[in-house]
Amino acid sequence: MTTYDIGLGEAPTVDRALTYSPSLAATVEAVADLGRADVDRRKFLIAAPFAAVAAIGPSRDWLLNTLDQLPDQGQRVRLEDVTAVKNMFATFQEMDIFQGGGSGRLVLAAYMNEHVYPLLRRTYTDEVRLALCGAAAEQTYLLGWMAFDNGEHGTAQRYLIQALRLAEESKDPALGAHVLAGMADQATLLGHPKEGRRLAQAGRQGLSKVNSPACLADLWTLEARSLAVLGDKVGTAQAVNAAENAFARVEPDREPEWAKFIDQAYICGEWANAFRDLGQPDDAAPHARRSIAYARTQNRARRGALSHAALAVTHLQKRDLDAAYAAGVRTVDLSSKVKSSRSVEAVRDVQHRMMSFGPHRLVRDFNERARTLLAA
Repeated sequence: MTTYDIGLGEAPTVDRALTYSPSLAATVEAVADLGRADVDRRKFLIAAPFAAVAAIGPSRDWLLNTLDQLPDQGQRVRLEDVTAVKNMFATFQEMDIFQGGGSGRLVLAAYMNEHVYPLLRRTYTDEVRLALCGAAAEQTYLLGWMAFDNGEHGTAQRYLIQALRLAEESKDPALGAHVLAGMADQATLLGHPKEGRRLAQAGRQGLSKVNSPACLADLWTLEARSLAVLGDKVGTAQAVNAAENAFARVEPDREPEWAKFIDQAYICGEWANAFRDLGQPDDAAPHARRSIAYARTQNRARRGALSHAALAVTHLQKRDLDAAYAAGVRTVDLSSKVKSSRSVEAVRDVQHRMMSFGPHRLVRDFNERARTLLAA
């Protein structure tokens, strides 16, 4: 119990969650402070900015320490406690996939604050320590991803940095590379594609000694996304090809729980976005349609919305307003079913691109359909 917990003293310094500390104890305190501030919805955390340069040090330190880790002495929490934590991860990840990052993140944050982070302060054997840090890293990453999907990028970045540190402590290079994939995705989305590419490359280097085809496919895909934003058509095509080769080797039953979302719906949707960003609608549309088909069978509204938006843009790039309108309307309908700022931004992007058609009746109708969603 701290003075902050009982309402006395200063609020936690959330900016220390931007620091990749060599100390596990300091990492636990930083992520616990962040979790408390997150649940309390402190204004200073909501307004916390995303700092592009903050990821440079953590990704470097994780990679160096992963490639040359020294065994350390463990202490004494039971494996049964860790199993309970890992079982909860599947529940929260499903909540994110089907309902959007904004739907259950505070519930997850409260669970982590009350049940998971306190375990890290107790004693455990070395075996339990590795498993516990891995479970905590998975869920801390998910907190960051849900904040990212909900447009709270400063909060997301802080969680992701601490998830990367916990992943290193678990001695699981694939999990750390997965966290770097999320950091790469965020950097590119926020207008830092060079940093996004560098983070994706660091993740791939960290996978050099392990076999994790799903994570590798994701990292190549995110490198393709960053290259597309940079306008590198050759590099994008090569990265997508490498992602396809890695994805062909994926055996879903042998992948960890955190990699289950890296499937046809996700991967094809991201390839569609890459070619869309390059202005290559003929390459983007088939991937978008495949993503939509898989998302529909899984009833995944967020992924369906994002891929319908990509398809709508490909139609707009070919000056086919009728087809773009149909795909755009579907984007609005699906976006209204989830709490995801990415879906809302996808609608806004389609709306902005439609402006080039002037006061057309389909443009007016689409604007009317989008108005309620965008206002919310």
